[in-house]
Amino acid sequence: MAPPILKLDDIFLSFGGAPLLAGAGLQIEPGDKICLVGRNGSGKSTLLKIAAGLVEAQSGEVFRHPSSTVRYLEQAPDFAGFNTVQAYAEAGLGPGDDPYRVTYLLSHLGLSGDEDPRMLSGGESRRAALARVMAPEPDILLLDEPTNHLDLPTIEWLEGELQKTRSALVLISHDRRFLEKVSTATVWLDRGTSRRLDRGFAHFEAWRDQVLEAEELEQHKLGKSIEREEHWLRYGVTARRKRNMRRLGELQTMRSNYRGHKGPQGTVQATVSDAQESGKLVIEADKITKSFGERAIVTPFSIRVHRGDCIGLVGPNGAGKTTLLKMLTGQLSPDSGIVKLGTNLEIATLDQKREDLDLEDTLANYLTDGRGENLLVNGEQRHVTGYMKEFLFQPEQARTPIRNLSGGERARLMLARILSRPTNLLILDEPTNDLDIETLDLLQEIVAGFPGTVILVSHDRDFLDRTVTSTIAPAVPDAPDGRWIEYAGGYSDMLVQRKGALEERKRAEKAAEKPRTQQATASGSAKVKLSFKQKFALENLPKEMAKAEAEIAKREQVMADPNLFTRDPAAFNRLAGEMEKLRASLTDMEEEWLELEMLREELEG
Repeated sequence: MAPPILKLDDIFLSFGGAPLLAGAGLQIEPGDKICLVGRNGSGKSTLLKIAAGLVEAQSGEVFRHPSSTVRYLEQAPDFAGFNTVQAYAEAGLGPGDDPYRVTYLLSHLGLSGDEDPRMLSGGESRRAALARVMAPEPDILLLDEPTNHLDLPTIEWLEGELQKTRSALVLISHDRRFLEKVSTATVWLDRGTSRRLDRGFAHFEAWRDQVLEAEELEQHKLGKSIEREEHWLRYGVTARRKRNMRRLGELQTMRSNYRGHKGPQGTVQATVSDAQESGKLVIEADKITKSFGERAIVTPFSIRVHRGDCIGLVGPNGAGKTTLLKMLTGQLSPDSGIVKLGTNLEIATLDQKREDLDLEDTLANYLTDGRGENLLVNGEQRHVTGYMKEFLFQPEQARTPIRNLSGGERARLMLARILSRPTNLLILDEPTNDLDIETLDLLQEIVAGFPGTVILVSHDRDFLDRTVTSTIAPAVPDAPDGRWIEYAGGYSDMLVQRKGALEERKRAEKAAEKPRTQQATASGSAKVKLSFKQKFALENLPKEMAKAEAEIAKREQVMADPNLFTRDPAAFNRLAGEMEKLRASLTDMEEEWLELEMLREELEG
């Protein structure tokens, strides 16, 4: 096993009150791809900042290999002194790093590099910061919620980049599918301490449940041991005084351990308040359109949404998901076409920008709408602090300003307010942003079991697969042109159907374009032969493929040198680029040869 390049051991940190970290650790070795998981507020981001050297622990050991480079994804990038995004991203490069990496990353993250950093949105700022930390390909890459504000195509591209990177990774993310695809090890931060599983996130939840069950069993055994010792003290035969004192001391220790045990944080317990049942037909849209200037956002689109449907909206950023959602819910009029809303609708909305929040308001005032200490939930008067506990807020937080809450806590607070009000149509715009995995589980259960209707916009593939009954997506995923299609099932179902439709269209196009000279006539004329050009390609492509394979093998041999990247990073990057081109060329040649070989067999009967 390789020695660690970064190690945190027995880390302690408290901001007053209960310690945030008490004995936590993190060990990173070359090639590690670690996901750091835990509840909101468990200290994940703080531990990552300690690893990056941005926060100092009050006690514990921190070791960083002197020659290792570390990059940390900032939540709020500092653009001071930079006139363009390109300049900001290139400032993260070290001596010998390839500037082309910045251009490549910005392009795939949807930025040109010419943008003025002062004019960027929050999502664009995060993308620029991502390009800056990834461009140098550091020894250690620390990423806190890297998928926030990224659309699905970009998330899937980022997965591929991180899977093949040479950097050791530590990731914090609420996106289950992303963690499953990228991580090979899991560190669980829980009640101030950490545990490590040398397997990816896909195995985490089953392991976590086993750990908690074993812990509960140990507590039960400890309780029984205390009962036996107390019985011995009361009724046992008097033994030597020294021995009695020793057993009494052991009993006091057991009692202290039992009382001091801090169980796992509870889970959110909530149900949606009952509302009057809506009409059977909730929304009917007939040939609705919307354009902004010359750009078509929605071309004629029709849909009927029935009570009980759960519909997901997906697509790249800027495709028009929110515009379509607002038209379907009557917040925005279409340029043409008609939208009819059903009867008895009680609509509740969770907005991705959290615009419903007054940051100076207190939690209690926000939940009760300023109507005192109580709120009505399912027709029952509830005290606000008791209701807050169900969403893991402490009673002392009732008078806390909302601005003091983390992103995840704000999302949880909005969820608490929505669920307290009668509703039969839930509109969720990026509901999974900033939620921890346990709260995501609750939201998933609420959506899946909701008796009314749900329309949600999300980039979380796992959440979509677990909840929606149909998915609306752009007809052309890479270049949306205003056409939208409704697919049955979740995100994965949509991909399968889209792939099948694409393959069918390709087959139809190929059949239509097939030259007449390659088809036998109905009158039974002589079979057509391959053209000279096709014959030449069929004979020579295997030689060209062999040459490409040899070139790839030569470069692989050079790149196998473990010291090459450290000694000559420019050469390493050049070879990697050449390898990528050679492999793409080899794939094209293989496909062309296969098509020609199939054509030859067909013509020869």
